[in-house]
Amino acid sequence: MNRTHPQNIDAASLGSRKPLFAATRGCCKEGSMCIPCTRQCICISAVALLIVGIVAVIIVLTVTVGVPPFTPVNRLCVTTNNQTGFLCDDREVCIPASQVCDQRRNCANGEDEQESLCSDLPNSLPEYLIFYCGNHQFWIYADKRCDMMNDCGDCSDETGTWANCPPCGPQWWRCTMVVFHAYCACIPRSFCRDGVQHCSDWSDEYVCLR
Repeated sequence: MNRTHPQNIDAASLGSRKPLFAATRGCCKEGSMCIPCTRQCICISAVALLIVGIVAVIIVLTVTVGVPPFTPVNRLCVTTNNQTGFLCDDREVCIPASQVCDQRRNCANGEDEQESLCSDLPNSLPEYLIFYCGNHQFWIYADKRCDMMNDCGDCSDETGTWANCPPCGPQWWRCTMVVFHAYCACIPRSFCRDGVQHCSDWSDEYVCLR
């Protein structure tokens, strides 16, 4: 009877063979470009989970609280002659309110003529650029208030309570009532004693001095 002897097993060939379970030892399947399950792999996974968690919290807060409203740039400024103005992008040039939406680019970048400002006058303008007359169907630019001229037509921009205008300056003469409708309470001193009645009491011809 022939004896069957165990075959010699080459240790080198045995080491070259991969066990069936070798593919499951790493984080991913065999052949992929994945780092084995080491401390480094665990750290990377923790960082990734942290980032995902932060993004999730931001999304939940945005949905729950809502996106913060856009805060418009404050362009309110005062011109060199102490009138309400509009501040250009350079933060240096302050143009009078009445130069906004006048179809001229008074600011270097044309921001005074942008559609968001001029698409629906006066509703599209900031409140500080507008003065509503006694009849609220009419409005003027804020720099026209208290300029000694009757821009509203009813003198509400010069003598009205809401106008709150200062007294006539030294270059003006105050009348008890102005005859010509272009002025409301004050006339230029150049009109004094010019042979034409501008005040109802004739004070511009007999009292006023240039």
